[in-house]
Amino acid sequence: MTPTRIFLVRPRPVVLSEKNPRSCLVETRVPGTPPVTPPVTPYGSLFMLRRRFAWVLVCGLIGQIFHESHPAWGQENAAAPATEEAPAIQSATSEQYFELMRVLADAFEQVDQNYVKEVDRRKLVEAAIRGMMRELDPFSNYINPDDLGNFRDEVEKEFGGIGIQVGFIPPSGANRRLTVTAPLPGTPAFKAGVRPGDVILEINGKSVEQMEMTDAVKEMRGPAGEDVNVTLQHAGSNEIVKLTMQRAIIEVPTVLGDTHKTDGSWNFMLDDQRKIGYIRLTGFSRHSARELVEALRELNDAGMKGLVFDLRFNPGGLLNIAVEIADLFIEEGKIVSTKGRNTVERPAMARKEGTLSGFPIAVLVNRFSASASEIVSAALQDHDRAVIVGERTYGKGSVQNVIDMEGGKSALKLTTASYHRPNGKNIHRFPDSKEEDDWGVRPNDGYAIKFSNEDLIRYDAYRRQRDDIRAPEGPRVEFADSQLNKALEYISSKLGVAPPVKPEPAPAETKPEGAPAAETKPEESRPDNRNP
Repeated sequence: MTPTRIFLVRPRPVVLSEKNPRSCLVETRVPGTPPVTPPVTPYGSLFMLRRRFAWVLVCGLIGQIFHESHPAWGQENAAAPATEEAPAIQSATSEQYFELMRVLADAFEQVDQNYVKEVDRRKLVEAAIRGMMRELDPFSNYINPDDLGNFRDEVEKEFGGIGIQVGFIPPSGANRRLTVTAPLPGTPAFKAGVRPGDVILEINGKSVEQMEMTDAVKEMRGPAGEDVNVTLQHAGSNEIVKLTMQRAIIEVPTVLGDTHKTDGSWNFMLDDQRKIGYIRLTGFSRHSARELVEALRELNDAGMKGLVFDLRFNPGGLLNIAVEIADLFIEEGKIVSTKGRNTVERPAMARKEGTLSGFPIAVLVNRFSASASEIVSAALQDHDRAVIVGERTYGKGSVQNVIDMEGGKSALKLTTASYHRPNGKNIHRFPDSKEEDDWGVRPNDGYAIKFSNEDLIRYDAYRRQRDDIRAPEGPRVEFADSQLNKALEYISSKLGVAPPVKPEPAPAETKPEGAPAAETKPEESRPDNRNP
């Protein structure tokens, strides 16, 4: 087959709505309703003054969920807004609303005034909001002012830092260690000699032994140009090293290849003889579509005839980026549609202009591929544009909208809609879903290959070592990736050539710690990797 030329391809924005999405509760207040205050006795008792204070404090913060919310700069996935033709949400009367708020204010007052110890009122209110979010579903949550900056960094994949991925290995327990999983090439940490497997002991003079991940990340991130002092123990050594690194602007790439070239860039051509490309997408950030187009252009220039698109361990990201990426490979028809409680169904449609065709695609997925990964794999499968290889995906078919509160100081990440694949099915796995139910994206017939936990551990060690641009220290980890081999077998059959021969896996000498759990939320599927 002759590969399609793609010199003019560029990310094409596909807008699900012409308006910015709003919280589904914005329109529930009855216009002109006067504020309701508790009655005050003729004596102006201190008790009622306290009650009024509790009312004002609780309603002033909690009430913003209902009255002052608006969409933030970077929703993970955007729900479409209510439209004139869509049925409006039936709101509770103002009397019912304030009656419920009064219950909350009364509870707040009792704790504030009568608990055995003095309490932090702000923490109480935030705990109440978190409780509301937990009552809804596992993916809705409250982001407080302290965490909002890090959340923004994770969405944008751009921040001031030293350029390392870190995670607790093992993920929990008394023996967990804050470990460098990968230094990013060209960053301050990479230049300072930080290696995968290095254990971080102190950050800016503070021991990390009792630190949570968010606290460690906060210590390492900050304004570019400022110093960060890190004490670490090199992997496989007792040597303790103290490093001072100057923060720089870090842009975390999401489009990776299989190996590095000598100049440090990724090599996207997996099999130069058969001209089979390989692209690994680790997330759906605002840069991902642009990065993917650049990688595809490089492969096209090298004469690519087939593509392996690896979405394993990809937890998702921005919905509009998932649509852009799927649209690169689909000529026409529906990519995905969203349905909310207060919205009509809104489909995102593919466009023929700039579509890449003329070469076979195999998409690799596993049980940790979720959300936006499932949107792309389901769309390519339903349009017969690719074969799906590997494992059944996680099954996250809900859409979260990030909603500013307190004028942008805090936010809600709220489930506002569900998404449906082109064949009309919602792939969400509900708490009561059974194995035989139709959730997730299943591999095509004959292409299902499941990794055991031992396989996952070994693959993780193999991948980390392979991702390090420098020569590995210690013995090289070997791993026969049976899922990748199956994808190569499919591509080769479509090209009419013999598949490449891959080595059998070497026996494991020692078992690494930190196996991923078989059934966890997507973002918890591997050690809690962050990018300081």
